[in-house]
Amino acid sequence: MKTILRRLLCILVIIFVPLTALAGQKIVNVYAWTGEIPDFVVRMFEKKTGIKVNIATYENNEIMYSKLRAAKNAGYDIVMPSSYFVDRMRRQGMLEKLDKTRLVNLANINPQFQNAAYDPQSEYSVPHFWGVTGIFVNSNYFAPESIKKWSDLWDERFYNQLMLLDDTREIFSMALLSLGYSANDHDPEHIKAAYLKLKELMKNVKVFSTDTVVSIIIDEDATVGMAWNGDTFKASQDNHNVKFIYPQEGFVIWVDTFAIPTNAPHKDAAYEFINFILRPDIGKEIAISTGFPTANLAAQKLLPPEIRDNPTAYPSKEVLRHGQFQTDLSDDTLALYEKYWEELKMSG
Repeated sequence: MKTILRRLLCILVIIFVPLTALAGQKIVNVYAWTGEIPDFVVRMFEKKTGIKVNIATYENNEIMYSKLRAAKNAGYDIVMPSSYFVDRMRRQGMLEKLDKTRLVNLANINPQFQNAAYDPQSEYSVPHFWGVTGIFVNSNYFAPESIKKWSDLWDERFYNQLMLLDDTREIFSMALLSLGYSANDHDPEHIKAAYLKLKELMKNVKVFSTDTVVSIIIDEDATVGMAWNGDTFKASQDNHNVKFIYPQEGFVIWVDTFAIPTNAPHKDAAYEFINFILRPDIGKEIAISTGFPTANLAAQKLLPPEIRDNPTAYPSKEVLRHGQFQTDLSDDTLALYEKYWEELKMSG
């Protein structure tokens, strides 16, 4: 009997020790955009803090949002909603109101990205990466100075030449702005007018893409069209003929942020991780590694001059005044956008 008891005790010890060690381990579960948090940053954080980082990734806001809505306790401590999804999620009570006293590095954020329309008091989100949607052109094919506005893309010289982003809000914002409306317009008549204008553009469209934009521009599979400034900047490093244009009618400014879900199980670790990312030296390395413009002004100042002073990657305050942050729209309005978007794609 004693032998049996000793064996049982040994088995319990073998099982119990790893479980208690696991239970005592500090962790943070991050649900992030693919490619926006480099592996080396995760390793540095783990080494410095002893906190284990578990990262899951997603390709668009809708996937992230749906997953958090479907499971009230999804287990994530940090998510990365883009601007208009911050607006939606904070209104729906899905995000924690931030304790800014626990984010001492928050002062490093560029004031231009604080208190934006999607989060008026910057209470629920911390800006990370950002970008502008504008026009790219290859100067070997078209003179950049001949393209100043979104409406120029309707010119017949661009027949079957354009690459456009495969994104409903981005496409409709281009048409709405060219008509003199807001990029966040919710008026059904204005949205219909944008749809009809986009139908006229379809003959000029060669391809829609979001995932392969950089390679398409570099390889000159498309030589003019719509792109994000960060992708255009990356492409221009390999193809020096690529230029970026900020349309005169205005443009969309998007921001990817860090936020803490209301039901996050490891909020202390979440604050530590975000605060670490906000360090200027860390922000600088992330910006160089990914090529995305950083919202961390202290980090931006540490970048090499050829990046920091590049007007495509980091436009001036004067240029950014013409931009509009994306904000949330009602479900009915979004459904209308999607209806017209499907009809538009079928007509192409």
